[in-house]
Amino acid sequence: MDIDLKELDVLIVEDEPFQRGMLRDFLVGKGHVVMEAESGEQALRLFENGAFDLLLLDLRMADMNGLEVLRRVKELNPETDALVITAYGTIETAVEAMKAGARDYITKPVDLEELALVIEQISQSRRLLKENAILREELRAKSGGTDRFLYKSRKMTEMVNLAGRVAPSHASVLIQGETGTGKELLAKLVHNLSPRNERAFVVVNCAAIPENLLESELFGHEKGAFTGAVHRRIGRFELADGGTLFLDEIGELPLLLQAKLLRFIQNREFQRVGSNRTLHADVRIVSATHQDLEARVREGTFREDLFYRINVVSIRIPPLRERREDIPMLIEYFTRRFSEQNNRKVSELTREARDTLLRYDYPGNVRELENILERAVVIARDSLITVDELPFNRFKPIIHDADAEKKEKLRSALDALERRLIEDALSEARYNQTQAARVLGLSERMLRYKLKKHGIR
Repeated sequence: MDIDLKELDVLIVEDEPFQRGMLRDFLVGKGHVVMEAESGEQALRLFENGAFDLLLLDLRMADMNGLEVLRRVKELNPETDALVITAYGTIETAVEAMKAGARDYITKPVDLEELALVIEQISQSRRLLKENAILREELRAKSGGTDRFLYKSRKMTEMVNLAGRVAPSHASVLIQGETGTGKELLAKLVHNLSPRNERAFVVVNCAAIPENLLESELFGHEKGAFTGAVHRRIGRFELADGGTLFLDEIGELPLLLQAKLLRFIQNREFQRVGSNRTLHADVRIVSATHQDLEARVREGTFREDLFYRINVVSIRIPPLRERREDIPMLIEYFTRRFSEQNNRKVSELTREARDTLLRYDYPGNVRELENILERAVVIARDSLITVDELPFNRFKPIIHDADAEKKEKLRSALDALERRLIEDALSEARYNQTQAARVLGLSERMLRYKLKKHGIR
């Protein structure tokens, strides 16, 4: 994760014009953005109007003690790094400055090579802080949902192949699908298969953030931009620089922010809330929605020009009911995963439980199947999941069944046949359950369950 933070916003506080000018010219030549203050009072006024990355402060000034300026700056913005300049390079002075919040100190006359080295160390430290923020975003993005796509259906194979072809490009991607189908997982797959996979994958759920905070969340804000903005905040676009920004439920984006997002997509420029400074970010946009955005465009609640910008490539994730051949492997995967996570030894489902899961229509898709199996594993009495552990007694399941009455008659006939086969095997084995289970091709646990089910003693 290579983040370039060499350009710092620096405020030089120095009452000697020659010294101030020398420092300014040197830092501007190194690519930093520099402002100057000739007094402590002027420095504090500048900090009240905007934040700086680095304060370069002379400790000895006529109007105000430099240590007092440092303390008040740290109260205004604790994230600002401070480098103090002193003509009295004593241990006592350095310790006092460090206690007040200074990162380091240099002595007069200033050695410019030493200054460059110290500022580079500060820049590296800020780079690490930003990387940590990105890692937190990545961990949040990975939480919940499944770990990977499991499929063998043709629809899913075609979808994943399309994602693989799109990933190496710079094109914006719109992922469409019902709730719980794995839209964030697919967005992460596109990111991982792209040249940006070493950089950040940053997630914003547009439906989960209040409208009045969403602009700040996306673009960041400066201190004092609004009530409660006590510090500068880095937005998601900056965190995603060089990587991928995933805008989940983009259909919930307010029209005002739709216009600002469109401007960003067009020129990759934006401004933090409360700032006039234009910033740049190289970000790939991947969006997702469960809504019909074309209908939203016709209604006038979603901008048509933004729709075409984010919909360069559209990928639809089929609902689980349209890819039933994937359900068995998902059942096996979730059963094994939750057994390991919960230190259980649940390894099997009864035929009735498995059939029920295979016939259910899953309005909540894979996420619903995942939740059902997690609950079943946790509450199972032993290593076997039965229909009693499934939550369908709490609500009427949507069963994909053309003729339920015929299905029930068939089930009754099969149950009768199963009972007769078990009784014959037990009689042949002289009621030795181990031997009878071997004859039937069942585990002893499964046989005991079926004996109980059919009331066989």
